[in-house]
Amino acid sequence: MSNKISIRFYKDHKVRAVWDEKHNHWWFSVLDIVGAINEQDDHEKNRNYWKYLKAKLKKEQSEVVSATTQLKLTAADGKKYNTDVISQEGVEKLAKSIHNQQAIDFLDWLTYSDNSIDGQSRKKAYTLWESNLVADEDVGKVKALQQIHAYLFGGLYDFAGQIRTKTIWKDGTLFCRAEYLPENLKIIEAMPDSTFDEIVDKYAEMNVAHPFMEGNGRSTRIWLDMLMKRNLKKCVDWSQIDKKQYLQAMKRSTTNTTAIKTLLKGALTDHIDDRELFLKGIDYSYYYEQED
Repeated sequence: MSNKISIRFYKDHKVRAVWDEKHNHWWFSVLDIVGAINEQDDHEKNRNYWKYLKAKLKKEQSEVVSATTQLKLTAADGKKYNTDVISQEGVEKLAKSIHNQQAIDFLDWLTYSDNSIDGQSRKKAYTLWESNLVADEDVGKVKALQQIHAYLFGGLYDFAGQIRTKTIWKDGTLFCRAEYLPENLKIIEAMPDSTFDEIVDKYAEMNVAHPFMEGNGRSTRIWLDMLMKRNLKKCVDWSQIDKKQYLQAMKRSTTNTTAIKTLLKGALTDHIDDRELFLKGIDYSYYYEQED
């Protein structure tokens, strides 16, 4: 069993998963699925619901129960516990057995999420850990950011890795005008990045520049972590940063970086060689981009 883990987010509810290398599929936490479908965060209520449903399905001799197995997954307290898990095929059977609109909506999301551009890109992002994509001397440069973007979105966007030539807006925010972008990127690249404050200032400026048509946030957060790992021997534990707080802080960072610096500093860790932390960070990074 591979130790590749994943956290999916359905309506802000976590659904933990682990990759089975031998059988080439994901196993999903049944309790998380039940909680997501019922929009319930109380672990005990989800456990009791699954206990009731499991007994009912056993009595009906449903294939759902036999489709489950147990694997150790990391819980909210940071410890690993044996947890009932089920494959995607099993999830389809489970959703049909619950048989309500919420279950159907969840199944539609699960089936689509892995096949969307974000889903395909996220799968590529997982492999960045082993890729040695960016040379150490290029970390913090525009070239490195382009390499990351091309890696994540190659084959998905025809502009993967290419600096945009059109001016773009998002939620009323005007990013750097295309005609000024090449010169602006040179200025950002030359910014100092030896200290935490310098790195975050550089990150905030790159966010304002928004060098690509799409995929800026996902690429730039990886770029930021590479910078911190090389220069500070630290990285961000993105799972410690609330989505709404992060988005609000980044919006403010166009004029004042205090809020984003506070958030990032509170989530810094020296576990830069922790593969599971990296994979979890990818999931949270992609979660930040999901529409509410």
